[in-house]
Amino acid sequence: MATTKIITSFVVILVLLGTICDAQLTSTFYDSTCPNALSTIRTAIRTAVSKERRMAASLIRLHFHDCFVKGCDASILLDDSSTIESEKSARPNINSVRGFEIIDKAKSEVEKVCPGIVSCADIVAIAARDASFAVGGPSWTVKLGRRDSTTASKSLANTDLPLFTDDLKTLISHFTKKNLTPRDMVTLSGAHTIGQAQCFTFRGRIYNNASDIDAGFASTRQRGCPSSSTTANDQKLAALDLVTPNSFDNNYFKNLIQKKGLLQSDQVLFSGGSTDSIVSEYSKNPTTFKSDFAAAMIKMGDIEPLTGSAGVIRSICSVVN
Repeated sequence: MATTKIITSFVVILVLLGTICDAQLTSTFYDSTCPNALSTIRTAIRTAVSKERRMAASLIRLHFHDCFVKGCDASILLDDSSTIESEKSARPNINSVRGFEIIDKAKSEVEKVCPGIVSCADIVAIAARDASFAVGGPSWTVKLGRRDSTTASKSLANTDLPLFTDDLKTLISHFTKKNLTPRDMVTLSGAHTIGQAQCFTFRGRIYNNASDIDAGFASTRQRGCPSSSTTANDQKLAALDLVTPNSFDNNYFKNLIQKKGLLQSDQVLFSGGSTDSIVSEYSKNPTTFKSDFAAAMIKMGDIEPLTGSAGVIRSICSVVN
């Protein structure tokens, strides 16, 4: 009887340990089930970025907007359906977040190699890393094993994602809720060095004659962003970093110190507040910025993933099938 109890207990422990291991993300997750997954995705991302360099920033942002709503579960990729209200139409995402077709292309190529194995959530995470590296940014080891959500939440997208009008306190609160520090927040904001913004997101800032914006910078930006709001004017694009808009570097932080942050949510990172010292550090040390950025992206990729038996592996990223 005692021996039977011991064996039973041992089996239970093994099962529990197996469950714990299954629920953990690991960089080797597809080594045996789809060994060519990463190289296949890398090719798709490199091709996309070579055609449009701006896509690198878009893919990094897509990963960010996915992880901040219900975790890194590819819920942002889901289209509207009879049971799903898509996050794509949420205020921070609509006519703004992009790169969906690049993820779809990567997914279709992976499905040819090993159907039903690699999740859309993992492809989004890998794409962000490959996009960064493709434009001179850091690379990092992506932990894998996420599964895909069967639901989306437009309401959470509207409340959990930062807005371009947010003040420093609000921004810090958004990131703290996701177990990310103010330093992580500043670091991740550095991806704006390769990004672009639509006129409607910064019109108020460049025309308000405030003390936190360089007058010459505002005047320059006004030439590409008319004061009148029309659909065409609102969608006019401007690089977030005028100096080196196509390079992943630390000029974004140098711009903030010179009061040349394009978005209000950028400039508040250097406005006499608690994050000023971090911005100053990164403006002087690009190596530290890139190293911290890689670490912060890994940390962000750990936000509430679906693992083990939770979620599904979607064969098409935009629908639950």
